[in-house]
Amino acid sequence: MTDVIDKPTTSPISTTRHGDVLIVTSNNPPVNALGAAVRQGLVAAIDEAEKDDAIKAVVIRCEGQTFFAGADITEFGKPPVMPWLPSVVDTIENCSKPVVAAIHGTALGGGLEVALGSHYRIAVPDAKLGVPEVKLGLLPGAGGTQRLPRVAGVQKALEMVTSGTPIGAREAFSVGLVDRIAEGELLQHAVALADEVRDIRPLPKSSERDEKLKEARENPAIFDEFRKANARKFRGFEAPEANIKAVEAAVAKPYAEGVIDERNLFMGLMAGTQSRAQQYFFFAERKAAKIENIPENTRPRDVKKVGVIGAGTMGGGISMNFLSAGFPVTIVEMAQEALDRGTGVMRKNYEATAAKGRMTGEQVEKAMGLLKPTLDFDALADCDLIIEAVFETMEIKKDVFGRLDKIAKPGAILASNTSYLNIDEIAASTSRPQDVVGLHFFSPANVMKLLEIVRGAKTAPDVLVTAMQLAKKIRKVAVVAGVCHGFIGNRMLMPRQVEATKLLLEGATPEQIDRVHVEFGMPMGPFQMADLAGVDIGWHRDPSRIENIRDALCAIDRWGQKKGAGFYDYDDKRRPSPSPVVQQIIEDFAAKQGVTRRDISDEEIVERTLYTMVNEGSKILEEGMAQRASDIDVVWVYGYGWPVYRGGPMFWADTEGLEKIVAGLRNQEARMGSDFSFSQLLLDKAAKGEKFSR
Repeated sequence: MTDVIDKPTTSPISTTRHGDVLIVTSNNPPVNALGAAVRQGLVAAIDEAEKDDAIKAVVIRCEGQTFFAGADITEFGKPPVMPWLPSVVDTIENCSKPVVAAIHGTALGGGLEVALGSHYRIAVPDAKLGVPEVKLGLLPGAGGTQRLPRVAGVQKALEMVTSGTPIGAREAFSVGLVDRIAEGELLQHAVALADEVRDIRPLPKSSERDEKLKEARENPAIFDEFRKANARKFRGFEAPEANIKAVEAAVAKPYAEGVIDERNLFMGLMAGTQSRAQQYFFFAERKAAKIENIPENTRPRDVKKVGVIGAGTMGGGISMNFLSAGFPVTIVEMAQEALDRGTGVMRKNYEATAAKGRMTGEQVEKAMGLLKPTLDFDALADCDLIIEAVFETMEIKKDVFGRLDKIAKPGAILASNTSYLNIDEIAASTSRPQDVVGLHFFSPANVMKLLEIVRGAKTAPDVLVTAMQLAKKIRKVAVVAGVCHGFIGNRMLMPRQVEATKLLLEGATPEQIDRVHVEFGMPMGPFQMADLAGVDIGWHRDPSRIENIRDALCAIDRWGQKKGAGFYDYDDKRRPSPSPVVQQIIEDFAAKQGVTRRDISDEEIVERTLYTMVNEGSKILEEGMAQRASDIDVVWVYGYGWPVYRGGPMFWADTEGLEKIVAGLRNQEARMGSDFSFSQLLLDKAAKGEKFSR
C-alpha cells in the first residue's frame, strides 16, 4: 500500500512511498518550472529521505506533460528566493541514498541540472534533454557546465551548451547522460531501478566523475578546434564563448573550483546587455501572439482545406508550410508548365530535407500526397482559407480577389501575401472585406519563421484569431501589423535603403556599407541583400529609362547573384568581389547630380541607415501600425536577421539611449534632406528619458 506523507497543501511537491522507495512528485503546471516552492519542496523531500531509516532510495518524477523544463520565468528580474538552484542540485547529489530522476517530456536547463544531480537517470524513449540557457544569453548556472562534460563527454557537452538544442533520450543514453530507457510505464521502471541500486556504494556522483575528461586533458586543442568550427555561428554572441570557457574549467580544474568559474561567468553574462536583450526577446516573442482590441470570446473559424494561387517561389513555399502541418492544399496556376515547375521545386525541396535526415521518405510522400495541383480556378471553391501569391501589382491582385469573391464559399478567409500593397484596397474589390487579411510570408516561405498578419480596417476579429492560430500550427511566429506601405518590416527597410544609396553617391562603397552592417551583427548588408534577393525586384523593366543606380545596373543585366553580377561581381561559387563597373556607375551618377564625393565614416553609416530605422519604427508605433515596440523587434529578428543579442531595433535604441539616437539624427538631418522627418514619439521619449521597451 502506498502511504501519502503530509505536506502543506500549497506545495507543488508531494511524497509517497512504494515500499522503501520515496517517490518525490512535482505538480507545478504547465511545465514544472523550478520556482521557489518547487525548490523548497525538493530540499524538504531529500531531508525527509535522510531522516527516515526505512527509506532506502528516492525517485524524483513530475506530473503532467514534462519533467522540470527549466527556471520559472516569472522570477526573472526579481530578487532571488532561497534556496538557489545550485544548492538544491548539490543537496540531491549529496543525499546518502540513491536518487533516480525519472524523465519524461523535457528535462531542460535547471531540469537537466536536477537530473545531473541525481545519481541515476531513466527516461522514456521520446524524452528530450538539453540546456537552452545560451538562447537567453546565459549558461547553465547550477553546476551544469561542470557535471555535463563529466557525464556525457566534453564534445557532447560543448555542442549542447553552445547550441541550446536538446537531444533525444536514445542519443542521451548512447553518450551516458541517461542510464536506462524505460520501455513502458516510467514510474514502475524508475522504482525498479531504485530497488536495483539501493545498496550500491559509493554512489555515482556526477561531480566526482573523471573518466570522460581524460580525452580533453590529453588533447586541449579540442576547445580551439570547436571554436574554429563554429566561428561563423557564434559571431557576435558572448554566451557561447562563456559556455566554452566554463567547460574548459571543468576539464582543467577540480569540480569545486570549476563551479566558482561557472558562477563568475554566469554573473558576468547576467549583468551584460546581451543577456538582457535575449531575455527581453524571449518575452517579446510571446507577447506578439496577443492581439489587442479583440473580444475575449472570439472563436477561430474552422480551417481544414487551404488554397494557394500561384506556384512560384512564394506560392510553393507557402503551400509547403500547410502540407507539412497536414493540411490538404489546392494550388492553382495559369499554365501547366508553371504548375509543373512549381510542384517539382516543392518535391525537390522536400527531398533535400529528407536527404539531411530531417524528415523521412514516407513523410515526403505524405506531404506531396496532400497537394492538389490544378489550372482550374474554380477548384478553390471548397477551401476554407485561400492565399494569393501572385505578382506584386495592385491591379492583378484586385482582379484575383474579384474572381475569388464570386467562387469562394461563405466564411472562407481570403488572404494576400503582398509585401507592400494596401490590404484595404484589395479587400474593397470583394463584397466581403471582413474576410480579407494580409498574410505576408517571408522568403523562402517554407523556411523563414516570421509571418506578418496584416489587419485591414474591416478584417473580422475571428479572421485575425484564426490567422494567429494557423501561424502556430505551421510553426510561424506571427506579428499583427496595420495597413501602411510595407507594413512593419519592409517599411523600416525603405529609409535604410534610401540612405545607403545616398551614401554610395556621397563617397561610401557597397563593401564599406555592407561591412558596417555585418560587423553590427546583421547576416548581410543592404547591397549584399539586394544582390541575393534580386536587384531587378520592382524594376520597371525599361532599359532605356535610367533614373538611379539600380536602373543602371538592371539595364546591363546586373540583377544580382542569379546573373553573376549586381552591386558585386560573383565567381562561379557566388563569392563576391568589388566591381569596377559598379564603382564607375556610382561616380558617374554622383557627377551628374553634382554630388561632391568625400570620405564617409562608419559612424555616419550607422546613424543614417540604422538610426533612421529606429525613427521609422517609432512612426509605426505612433500611427498604431504595430501593437507594441517588441512586435517590431520580433519582425526584425525573425524576418531580417537583426542580431537577437541586440534585442531588435527598438530595444537596441533603448540600450544606446534615445537621446543619442536623436542627437545622431540631428547631426545627419541636413545630409538626409527632405526624405527624412522626425517621429514626434521618438523626440518626446528622448526628451523625457523614456524607453520604447518598458
